[in-house]
Amino acid sequence: MPPEYRIKFLPIDRTYPAEKGDNLLETAMQAGVHINASCGGRGVCGKCRVRIAGGSVGSLPNPLLSGNDWAMGFRLACTSTITEDVVVEIPFESQVDRSILTRSAILSDLGSSAANEALAVRYGLDPLVARYYCELPKPDIDDNIPDAARCARALSAKADCGEPMFPLGVLRDLGMNIREADWNVTLDVAPDTCEITRVTAGNRQSAHYAVAVDIGTTTVSAELIDCRALSAGSMVLASSTDYNGQISYGEDVISRIMYCRKRRGLAKLHDIVVSTTRRLISDIVRDAKIDIKDITHIVIAGNTTMMHFFYGIDPKYIMLAPYIPAATAFSPSGPESLPLMPGLDARVYSIPGISSYVGGDIVSGVALSGMADRSGITLFMDIGTNGEIVLGNCEWLLCSSCSAGPAFEGGGITFGMLAAPGAIEKIHINPFTLEPMILTVGRARPLGICGSGLIDLVAELFMARVIDRNGKFSLEKQGPRLRRGENGMEYVLCFASETGIERDIVLNEIDLDNIMRTKAAVYAGCTVLLKSGGIEFTDLDSVIIAGGFGHSIDIEKAIIIGLLPQLPVENFRFMGNTSLGGARIAAVSREFYTKTADIARAMTNIELSGNTQFMNEFMAAMFLPHTDDRAFPEVIKMLGNR
Repeated sequence: MPPEYRIKFLPIDRTYPAEKGDNLLETAMQAGVHINASCGGRGVCGKCRVRIAGGSVGSLPNPLLSGNDWAMGFRLACTSTITEDVVVEIPFESQVDRSILTRSAILSDLGSSAANEALAVRYGLDPLVARYYCELPKPDIDDNIPDAARCARALSAKADCGEPMFPLGVLRDLGMNIREADWNVTLDVAPDTCEITRVTAGNRQSAHYAVAVDIGTTTVSAELIDCRALSAGSMVLASSTDYNGQISYGEDVISRIMYCRKRRGLAKLHDIVVSTTRRLISDIVRDAKIDIKDITHIVIAGNTTMMHFFYGIDPKYIMLAPYIPAATAFSPSGPESLPLMPGLDARVYSIPGISSYVGGDIVSGVALSGMADRSGITLFMDIGTNGEIVLGNCEWLLCSSCSAGPAFEGGGITFGMLAAPGAIEKIHINPFTLEPMILTVGRARPLGICGSGLIDLVAELFMARVIDRNGKFSLEKQGPRLRRGENGMEYVLCFASETGIERDIVLNEIDLDNIMRTKAAVYAGCTVLLKSGGIEFTDLDSVIIAGGFGHSIDIEKAIIIGLLPQLPVENFRFMGNTSLGGARIAAVSREFYTKTADIARAMTNIELSGNTQFMNEFMAAMFLPHTDDRAFPEVIKMLGNR
């Protein structure tokens, strides 16, 4: 039977069929229409606000929607069902804006071209899959060896890889392929297993490409790499980034693992991450104008849960004590076991991880940072929904992970959002009038507050004594911007007339509690790791902050709220997307790829779940900046002066 109804989505003007009773959010997903949704469709985050501009849907009132919102036609997509033809308008704050990802990719690109080139020179240009052009002698009565042996003999004259093996998929078409190529072929060889992974007609040695992929919880990024380019300026031919479509099923890995319990839940999350990767590869192949058949291999880095989803492995034991993943390292895969897209006959490698919550993305970053090669002690931090931390030098490495929560990525914050255009990213508050000065991403009208803006806001309110050391609003301060709202006391950062969402943008008590927990978890995780290593923060030579988040934060403000340790600002270093950067170098250097495995084996994981010391440190860090004034003497001095 034909679908009963048609759903029109604005402002993208896309129409999609639906049946009576279909869930509106799921219909949007099927239509390829992105709507912010971070609670897995449970109706508790309020991020999927849409306005019904025509027709109606089945929906019950929700405390996250005011009476005025309801009267204006706003509904939560995740709790609405189709009852008739309907026009759905997606407001700015509910749209997933991909434009920020271009900015993010630029910011996250590892340093300069010189840095890439130095790494490539140091480890050597030796791709994980090599290409060799061979002119095979035609068989005759005197030279009648099998086709596979003929290829192996020609290859042995060019490469020392022992007796090559042929996967069954290659062997099936070998005879036909070499004859149609008139015996002149290019052989793709994986030296690690001495497999001939593909046979291509003609001389394709000059067209040799790889793809580096970072599968993050929030975003997925891909780069097209020229495997012949030692010059880093020409190594990356094209790049593309998109949101991980799994965000509609939960902002954090635990929510997504729980979703796997549903019927076909794992299959759906696997399909989403594979399709996102497929789309990015299509983008970079199109932009670089290359033949997809010339991509010989793909290197992927990601956290342990994302890698389970990518390979279609059930991750449920990651969230159950004693938190054991199915694997942290995955064997190279061919297209026969992991088909990504038509025409892409590439071998897939992944950077190995450490534990359930310290994955290959962190190993990739540690290898790229060079901290495992230096004698000075480095603290490596990747602050996201799950805060991963590595401590050590060339002699020892400790790692850990703490559940920081999604606050700095916009989750759990009433007006929180990713750093998209319109996100408030810089804030200064007059301590006397409490009037704010703000800057937004893209200098657009304010739509919400991103992570760097939240750090600024809490630090400024704290220094203005609007927030006390307990992380609570002070009742001593009065003014039009400090008021009592639906969720207790709140500070009005922007009034409705100043925003692009026609609502006041505020920070309330619930938001503040979530930020306090996030900053306390990160600092406590660092503290436990340092104590496990028998060192103090003052013993650190450097602190590396990885990920796009680090590029925009104000270090001094992060120290004021106790998110980062009090050290000289020059000791901090931003490195952007080190997960993608490490995958990039691994694609062109077998030695670097081997280095990541060595680092993974060398790391000692400190488990914080159920760790009494961590809980003690967490409670101590639930103050601004900390209960121990000696850890933040300059901040305490500044408070005294004010």
